[in-house]
Amino acid sequence: MASIGHEQRTSDLVTLICSEFNHDEEPEDFDEIVLSTADISSWDLLSILAHKLLKIEVNPNRLIEESSYFRGLLSGSFREYGLSSVSIHWNLESFATVLRFIFGCPVEITSDNFIPLNEAALFFGVDTLLLKCRVWLDEVTSQSQLLCLDSLIDIWKYGLERANDSILQFCTSYLARNFMWAFSFNSYTDVPYKLLLSCIEHPDLTVDSEKHLADAILVWLTANTAKSEGWSSNDLCHKIRKGLLPLWFAAGKRRCHFFSEFADKATGAILSLAGHDCMSLTDIITEGRSSHLRIRLTKYAQKVDVSGCPQITAGLCLLSVLPSYDADRILSKIIKKSSANHANSLRDGFRLSLALDQVLAFEAVQELDISNCPSLFLESAINCFCKSFPSLRTLRAAYFSNLKTRELGQWVQKFPLLTNVDLTLDITPVIPAKVSIIASSSVLSPERSTASSDIYNCQSATSLSYISRPLPSSIIKLTLEGRNDISDSDLLMISEVCHSLSYINLKGCTSVTDHGIAVMILRCKMLQSVLACDTSFRNNSILALSSGISSVTQQNKRRSQLIAPKLLTLHIGGCRGVTGKLLCELMSGANNLRSLCLREIQLVDDALYRFSGASLEMLDVSDTEVSIPALAHVIRRNPDLKSLKIRGCRHLLRLESETKERKLCIPSFTPQELYSELGKSCKLEEFEVGWGFSFFSLAALKPAITTLRSLVVGLGGSLGHDGLKLLPTICPMLETLILYFQVISDSAIANILRTLPHLQFLALCYCFGDISSLSFKFNMPNLRNLKLERVVPWMTNEELATLAENCTNLVKLSLIGCTLLDSEAQAIISSGWPGLTSLHLEECGEITANGVRSLLDCHALEDLILRHTGCGIPRNFIIYAASKLPMLRKISLDVCDASEGDFDIPCFSDRYFLSSVKIARCKLQKNSLELQKSAAAGRRPVHKETLVLVWNSERLLRTLKIMPKVKTNRVKYPEGWELIEPTLRELQAKMREAENDPHDGKRKCEALWPIFKIAHQKSRYIFDLYHRRKEISKELYEFCMDQGYADRNLIAKWKKPGYERLCCLRCMQPRDHNFQTTCVCRVPKHLREEKVIECVHCGCRGCASGD
Repeated sequence: MASIGHEQRTSDLVTLICSEFNHDEEPEDFDEIVLSTADISSWDLLSILAHKLLKIEVNPNRLIEESSYFRGLLSGSFREYGLSSVSIHWNLESFATVLRFIFGCPVEITSDNFIPLNEAALFFGVDTLLLKCRVWLDEVTSQSQLLCLDSLIDIWKYGLERANDSILQFCTSYLARNFMWAFSFNSYTDVPYKLLLSCIEHPDLTVDSEKHLADAILVWLTANTAKSEGWSSNDLCHKIRKGLLPLWFAAGKRRCHFFSEFADKATGAILSLAGHDCMSLTDIITEGRSSHLRIRLTKYAQKVDVSGCPQITAGLCLLSVLPSYDADRILSKIIKKSSANHANSLRDGFRLSLALDQVLAFEAVQELDISNCPSLFLESAINCFCKSFPSLRTLRAAYFSNLKTRELGQWVQKFPLLTNVDLTLDITPVIPAKVSIIASSSVLSPERSTASSDIYNCQSATSLSYISRPLPSSIIKLTLEGRNDISDSDLLMISEVCHSLSYINLKGCTSVTDHGIAVMILRCKMLQSVLACDTSFRNNSILALSSGISSVTQQNKRRSQLIAPKLLTLHIGGCRGVTGKLLCELMSGANNLRSLCLREIQLVDDALYRFSGASLEMLDVSDTEVSIPALAHVIRRNPDLKSLKIRGCRHLLRLESETKERKLCIPSFTPQELYSELGKSCKLEEFEVGWGFSFFSLAALKPAITTLRSLVVGLGGSLGHDGLKLLPTICPMLETLILYFQVISDSAIANILRTLPHLQFLALCYCFGDISSLSFKFNMPNLRNLKLERVVPWMTNEELATLAENCTNLVKLSLIGCTLLDSEAQAIISSGWPGLTSLHLEECGEITANGVRSLLDCHALEDLILRHTGCGIPRNFIIYAASKLPMLRKISLDVCDASEGDFDIPCFSDRYFLSSVKIARCKLQKNSLELQKSAAAGRRPVHKETLVLVWNSERLLRTLKIMPKVKTNRVKYPEGWELIEPTLRELQAKMREAENDPHDGKRKCEALWPIFKIAHQKSRYIFDLYHRRKEISKELYEFCMDQGYADRNLIAKWKKPGYERLCCLRCMQPRDHNFQTTCVCRVPKHLREEKVIECVHCGCRGCASGD
């Protein structure tokens, strides 16, 4: 790229004429600049590069020394020797940078200029710059996430064009080590096939799990289907170690276009590994297939996730941490000794102590997830992991029901850096505060044999003495949710071991007492988060949080020792027996709370008024008697509120409160004003609502819910057709939508499914309206969880198949009331959703009338409910299903469906992974309507009682319970209710119609007039029956007030002189009118200027007493 210039006049200098166009293409009129390398250090590149042509006077000796290109050009070997100028056709910026580097100026290499600089250095033969580029690429690719993915792809392509192996190697290694980071970019699908393949084959490939690698490959294949030239999807799929995939993931991909054949083989391999013994591992080692069962571990791995894998055993974990060159020999030796001493299965583990001194250490691993691995014997695995992962900080081991909490003390000793432990279990279906228990008993688990204890490396004398003398640990966060085997003594041990504990989750731990929780709180001085929903958390625990003092005589200690001001999270939902006065005292001191759950707690208003915090992000007061003013008080002070749950709060319907808050001159609010306040103050991401919520509330909330991700509308709320139609526009980011008792239609549901691309969970429960199969004839690939409960009674096998065709990626499905389904629906479900983990079928025709066969092809099922689905389920079904479904933890059946009248109960040895079994029994109750039609069909099944079996680490708990203790729905109606119920139900129906009536063409205020009118009618009806006609008792009158059938405050006004005909409370409130007066409808007719008027609030045409 040089051309001949003029003869050299000066022996010392040469002029380099640099431009980006050829000599023949030089324009007549061009902008040039003359420069000299004598002052190259002071060049202003920005102003220089504004010119089209550069003339640079240089010393040829420096060029000859540093550049092989100029060495050959100017040292006499070429005809350019002796000329005074040489033309250079190159990118001006790149050449100027190379020239500055040659003359000793500092040059900064970045991802943007690496390619042009390396190309220029290569062409002009500047070896030192080439070396600098190589060193820069080596450094930047040896560190994490310094090079963006787009630049990496460009550099790799450049290296491929130049056949530069070092560049290809640097890029491949960098992508392999940072694969999880690269997968998070949208440009990941632009990675070339050869780069992706070489990355997957690289020994440093670092992924959190095999599932993440399979997901990444599937995403890439989907995006590059049209460009599949010179490669095959099978080449990538075969790189996946199918024996390490989660069962639900492998089974769920059997319908995937690219993965169907591969997924079938993977599912078979997983089930084979999960059900075979030690000899199968011997065969694997003999055949040389052990490398495909090694968990991908590198020195760069920070997280290891094998959750949901029933095939993962202690042996496979050991195989993964042994040196690859010697793993087969060591494992063969262990298997041989284990088989000789004890006929173990692979799932039980073996003498890992023989190889623990040979395992590799992976210092970078900080997080380990082994949740939901039924074949993994935890004690053996922990012995292995503590050697391999010495820097472990987070351990998730959920759904290990055999784990004893006291073993936590051993883990503390084995993992000195451990700060976060998750031992979650399914919450027991028997919460004493929510059910009525007829009988209860327990059976201790059989003791393990002495030989087994030796093989399993159980607690030694040293570890037992350690538990008796606990040492401090670094555990900060401890999750024990659902562990009903935890006792007060376990909490005491935890408080002695975990001195730094700041987060404790005891949700659903029904065996601990209020005293035990209080003692633990007093001992753990650093507690900031307490989650104790559905436990015995009561007044002692509140006193402990309020005082934070170890004895009563020390109650005047300084505030720094109090726990309440440090609290960030307090969840005590469902904890009955909490005294309002103590709760108020606690709330007055907990000013730094960020998350508060008071679900089902009484006297919530007083507590909320005493709360003065301004950092709240989550508030749950569901199923309480919270009032609008109390709620507004909290909302105004907490603009960072992101989650609000007020479902089931019937008192939100009241326009005013006659409680002591009103005596404190706290202003009253309407529901609309509450939602307007919420819309002004907050940006919600999660919202659960019920009573008092309507389409107008949705419009008022619009500013607050534009980022909403989860919405639940329960009983008492009414979105209506307009609200459902508007929902996708207002909340385009919705991922969860749950509707109870709503009026729905085909057009509304179709619009939601078509315009909410992020929707993952849809539940339609007990809804009304015209809905057909047309609602679900849309492709919904992102939908993962679907509940259709008593909304699709028309569903047949054909409609179910259509649903399966459009919702291909479901992992949870609940169908209730689909009475037209038959036994062929089993095959539709198992083939349409092979990766289901939860299946709930209730009152679904005759699905199980001929037995249960195809449903068991959903191999990944963890939760199975079959009730009133056909009398064909065999007696041994529970045990058989547990043996065929390796992940099954919960199963619920009904005796009505038993072909032999009952079911066999599994014992400890044949329960497999089961943690809970529910068997319901029905009684027969006469149905008068059916009796009129046919004497033979005059009885229908009604639930009578349920036998609940729950296994934990110590015992089997057998409980016989009856219907739940109902606190809201099961109301005791006073005498005479049956006389007024039809009228009230009719008015309620009219109210619902008025709320859902389209308001097109009406003024905003005018749309509310029918609602106010019907509310007035209901109150007047009750008022007249009691005060004027004397036809109902005072008990029934008060009952109607308490249940919201009449407005107590409006009736109170009717009793006062001058207000006998008052239309609504708003018409008499001066703050709602100009000049602080009352509404025009309160003016007597003879004093009006206009004889025909309509109140702007409720449409009243006059309610003065004298009219």
